[in-house]
Amino acid sequence: MGNTGKPRLPWRLRPVTEGMRVTRLEIFFDLVFVYALFNVSRATYADLNPDGLLRGLLVLALLWWCWTSYVWVGNSVRAGEGAMPLVLFTVMAAVFVVALTLPEAFADIPGGLSGPMVFAGCYLVIRAMSLVIFWHVNRDQPGLLRRTSRLALPILVATTILVLAALLPPRLSGVVHPFAVQATLWLLVVAVEYTAGVLLARTGWTITSAAHWTERYELVVIIALGELIVSVGSGTNPLTRPITWPIAGAAILAIIVTATLWWAYFDIIALAAQQVLNHAHSTARTALARDAYVYLHLPMIIGLLTLALGAEKALQQVGENRFPLSEPLRSPGVYLLFGGVILFLLAHLGFQLRILGTLTWIRLGTIVALAALTPVAAAVPTLAALAILTAVCVTLVCAELVILATSRRVVREAVLEEHLAHETRETQWRKRHR
Repeated sequence: MGNTGKPRLPWRLRPVTEGMRVTRLEIFFDLVFVYALFNVSRATYADLNPDGLLRGLLVLALLWWCWTSYVWVGNSVRAGEGAMPLVLFTVMAAVFVVALTLPEAFADIPGGLSGPMVFAGCYLVIRAMSLVIFWHVNRDQPGLLRRTSRLALPILVATTILVLAALLPPRLSGVVHPFAVQATLWLLVVAVEYTAGVLLARTGWTITSAAHWTERYELVVIIALGELIVSVGSGTNPLTRPITWPIAGAAILAIIVTATLWWAYFDIIALAAQQVLNHAHSTARTALARDAYVYLHLPMIIGLLTLALGAEKALQQVGENRFPLSEPLRSPGVYLLFGGVILFLLAHLGFQLRILGTLTWIRLGTIVALAALTPVAAAVPTLAALAILTAVCVTLVCAELVILATSRRVVREAVLEEHLAHETRETQWRKRHR
């Protein structure tokens, strides 16, 4: 019962307040999305050609856009309260079906449901559910119908184009290449959704809790790094292959690279970015959240998924007896390894520039060094290629620890002070309510 004496409905949604953190349900929800993203990268690797690469990037872009819409949702209403668990479980089921449909998202496999149509239907369910939550949260606001219509328009247009991409190409196979039509239509879907994100930012979602927003993206980066570790373990194939010194050495090098990327993201820049977003307000906060997190985290995730595939192939080759240790990593393994790290660091550099207005020249030099050393790594044994990548990443960490020591100390002390203040307030509250 509330203060008015009216019972609170069990399915009522509860709004988020400043300082809200990520819930366990949201982490569970994110696991399904990252599984789908990782399935895209594996399907792309199995069909690694210009057409397959374009298909993979288009699917990744749409799945990422779906996920970001639920970061907005979680920043508006509490995920574990009221009807939200049911909503998120429904969306998770749709995302899982999408993950199973990925091999036939473009070309249907005969004998079952139409893969492209299933993808389009699930996409509509995922996107429409976020719109329903938006309407519910803002139901008492003036101009709700107009704002909801603006947000619904790109969803309906995108879904309609996906349906056309499923139905139209087979009927035009004798006139034009079906994939050319599909790719054009899918590119149009991505353009519609991402352009709408820019145009409708001021009339759509707002960032209520900067802490929740930044933490959600930080956690998805950690999950992607976890997929990288899983790929390293899968490459060793421990169930059918005995452990050897080369396998152990390659695994250790891959884990060191993973740890350096974690450090590159979380040690300074992520902390400073959260402080900036905390102090930004209104449309400035929304624009920073959209550009730095929605748009610039996508290439970071793609970079980590690319690196994961390269690491898995490297570990597989090191462990296979039919390939001598002196043989270079088979193509395109070395380009996945080095290209994944380059893309991650390049996107992170863009993230830093957008939200902090600064550039770390050490990282720019690291990107140039990795690009220059890629042909060298392609010509040396697999373990040597991994060692080169590891050495460059470790050098980056050591250089920043020395050169950026003062900035690092200032940022970390400011964040620690904030955390201590929060812990003090929480301790005092608990003492009063024992």
